Amino acid sequence: MFSKVYGPVFTLYLGRKPAVVLHGYEAVKEAFIDHGEEFAGRGTIPVFDKLKKNCGLVFSSGRTWKEMRRFSLMTLRNFGMGKRSIEDRVQEEARCLVNELRKTNGVPCDPTFILGCAPCNVICSIVFKNRFDYKDQEFLTFIDILNENIAILSSPWIQLCNNFPVIIDYLPGSHRKLLKNFVFAKHYFLAKVIQHQESLDINNPRDFIDCFLIKMEQEKHNPKTEFTCENLIVTASDLFAAGTETTSTTLRYSLLLLLKYPEVTGCFQLLAITNKAAMNIVEHVPLRHGGASFGCVSKSGIAESSGSPAKVQEEIDRVIGRHRSPCMRDRNHMPYTDAVLHEIQRYIDLLPTSLPHAVTCDMKFRDYLIPKGTTVIASLTSLLYDDKEFPNPERFDPNHFLDESGKFKKSDYFSPFSTGKRICVGEGLARAELFLFLTTILQNFNLKSPVDLKDLDITPVANGFVSVPPKFQICFIPI
Repeated sequence: MFSKVYGPVFTLYLGRKPAVVLHGYEAVKEAFIDHGEEFAGRGTIPVFDKLKKNCGLVFSSGRTWKEMRRFSLMTLRNFGMGKRSIEDRVQEEARCLVNELRKTNGVPCDPTFILGCAPCNVICSIVFKNRFDYKDQEFLTFIDILNENIAILSSPWIQLCNNFPVIIDYLPGSHRKLLKNFVFAKHYFLAKVIQHQESLDINNPRDFIDCFLIKMEQEKHNPKTEFTCENLIVTASDLFAAGTETTSTTLRYSLLLLLKYPEVTGCFQLLAITNKAAMNIVEHVPLRHGGASFGCVSKSGIAESSGSPAKVQEEIDRVIGRHRSPCMRDRNHMPYTDAVLHEIQRYIDLLPTSLPHAVTCDMKFRDYLIPKGTTVIASLTSLLYDDKEFPNPERFDPNHFLDESGKFKKSDYFSPFSTGKRICVGEGLARAELFLFLTTILQNFNLKSPVDLKDLDITPVANGFVSVPPKFQICFIPI
């Protein structure tokens, strides 16, 4: 670990360009919070820079970023982020998700696609005002593209392209597919914008695109306006991608961890049986006692793999019950569930280095002179895996977020959405989705693994950009 040799602030060369690395809570807080304005630039990412060209929300800097962020936050709040209306949207989608999971009939399935559809539909309802049926071909195409993009972005090849940008223009490789996917998305959003322009009612904005078009009209005589069609297309696609992929990946990883650690939820494994005749004679009957799920029983009466009492499901039974949908108010009365959700996000370390920042001016930081434009990389892993804040950080343990009396315990080190000026715009929405989707799933289903738990791998298959969980199968057994 370089930080043990060079300290919490050091320079690392990415190709031929230097980058300043921040390691540990104190260094990250001092830079991104205490000196937030100076560290609010976006570091160079050649693959994205080629397409985004300082447009949109995620990969822009300076005045463009400030205007897009301010407008996006205001519009998301107006359309309900953090309010009851967005909660209604997520609850509705959670019910649709449960209906789709019931269609699996308890048969082992790969949850990747279904778990991508739910958060995608929520952000679609905000950006486009409409959701899609889970069988809609347009919808299927977009989910596939998003999953493909994350896999490509997390590959060593893309890291090589970003460190040696000349590769992008002159060599073949997966970056060409990535660029092709971005162009497809850009054309798709342009078509949506044209449709909205044709039916726009300035007195009755329906969604994010309408609000942006109205702002464009108001600013049409301003030669320096940032409210252009190009910024609209890129900002809408940024919201769409960021609002879908990170949440769906976290949901997928959540189910994998809940399978791996049945003591957390009481999820239990379905022992792998290859003989179909043998499979037919086993009837899995969930046992519930006092709201807890203990395991499953075969016709012989012998219990198969059994976890500890289902702490999360027990809390769901006690606080929510079985006859109404979970709501955000419930979270305040569910400390263990809240701790599990926080521990999942800590443990999976979804974005180990977040996205690179850049300093917006020449500055002195901890006796170092950092020139304007220098890329700054914050190790979020160093916060989420700090062994003083989270004892035994390599261990999945919800007690990291519980005090001695079992109450939820906040931590300043918890930063899966980054921190400071460039903290994720959709943090509130993502937190609502994770709580409502997962509690609704566990309210309606027991989870089973078709393989022995010791064979269930939870090691990320790629974490150059995003920590992607390995492929796995799961059975959703209706309660």
